[in-house]
Amino acid sequence: MGPAPARDVFWLITLALIWGSSFAAIKVAVATMPPMTMVAVRVVIAVAILGAIMAWQGARLPRDRRSWAMGFVLGVFGLALPFFLIGWGEERVSSGLAAILMAVMPLTTMVLAHFFNEGDPLNGAKLAGVGIGFVGVVILIGPEALKGLGGELLHQLAVAGGACCYAVNATLTRNLPHGPPGTPMIGRAVMVMSCGAVISVPLALAVDGPGALVAVSADAWLAALYLGVLPTGLATLIYFYLIEARGASFFSFVNYLNPVFGVLWGALLLAEVIGLQALFALALILAGVAVASRR
Repeated sequence: MGPAPARDVFWLITLALIWGSSFAAIKVAVATMPPMTMVAVRVVIAVAILGAIMAWQGARLPRDRRSWAMGFVLGVFGLALPFFLIGWGEERVSSGLAAILMAVMPLTTMVLAHFFNEGDPLNGAKLAGVGIGFVGVVILIGPEALKGLGGELLHQLAVAGGACCYAVNATLTRNLPHGPPGTPMIGRAVMVMSCGAVISVPLALAVDGPGALVAVSADAWLAALYLGVLPTGLATLIYFYLIEARGASFFSFVNYLNPVFGVLWGALLLAEVIGLQALFALALILAGVAVASRR
């Protein structure tokens, strides 16, 4: 696989821009909405959004059993389980430490892709890119954030577990049947999201009970609506495109870019100052993506 064209780098950065904002939205949502209920709400909203797009395009859902079997597996590892683990973990873990914990995803993805995805081998360039990107994340967040490791061990392991789920999901998505040539990806996206809803809604009712939404604040509802429409719904289309076009290893670098855009969102929405440290970290992370995507 050759160097990533500018178009794919653009979509990777766009996806990171969207997903980088989700950590703040999750913080707002789980303040009054139980984590499993939040998962169910955002996935159901995403199904409605993607289903409307599929209907508008005149596309159809896959009909073969293998696709639906894979869809349920992806619904677990790409939606229900990581959404819950990260939401529960963020009840006690700071956003900076969560960003570092999520950085285990790229290396995990590259190792899995090496063994399970054809044409996506582990090589020196990818390992060098992982190293450069991780240094950029540590510079961005600050080495002092590492001192918080171990204080809330279970919640930290939950966030890291969510990152590992995303690695498994990215590896498996590459093996999802594409259907006949010219088949729109929207049908596969709706299928996976529907499987996620079938899994998460009963779990939310069992874990949190039907009355979990009674005391949810307006801010939490707005945050859940945002999570469903953009980071869960529309971002899924970009995710599918990048996995199919560039593979799991290239896509995995989105988890290095997420904290960068967390800083940028803070500057935009909270008037926080962007220092030279953040700009230098961004340069390193982008350099890591460039190195890893070389031939």
